[in-house]
Amino acid sequence: MTDMERGPSDGQPPEGDWARVQASPEFQELRRRLRTFVFPMTAIFLGWYLLYVLVAAYAHDFMAIKLVGNINVGLVFGLLQFVSTFVITALYVRFAGRRLDPLGDKIRNEVEGGSQ
Repeated sequence: MTDMERGPSDGQPPEGDWARVQASPEFQELRRRLRTFVFPMTAIFLGWYLLYVLVAAYAHDFMAIKLVGNINVGLVFGLLQFVSTFVITALYVRFAGRRLDPLGDKIRNEVEGGSQ
C-alpha cells in the first residue's frame, strides 16, 4: 500500500498532512526548542571530551598525579566523561518532559484527531 492509498481507515493521516504539520508554526517551535538544547549541549560535551583528550595526550605528568592509592587524575578525569554523559541524559529527559513533550503531544493530537 502506498502512502497515497493510506487514509483514516488504517489510522495513518494522509500524506499531505505531514507536509502541513512540518510547515506549521507549532512544529517549527518544537524544532527550535530542540535545537536550543541539542546544539549547545553537544558543543559543551565535545569541548569537554576534547579537553580530556588533549590533556591526556600532552599533560602526562598532570594526569599521573596520584589522588588516593592507585587512583590518579587521569582515571578520575576519564570516569567523569561517563558521569557527564549521564548528567546530559538526565538534563535532556527533564528538558524534553517540560519543553518538548507537551508541544509534541499537542501536534500529535491535532494530526491524529484531524485524520479520523
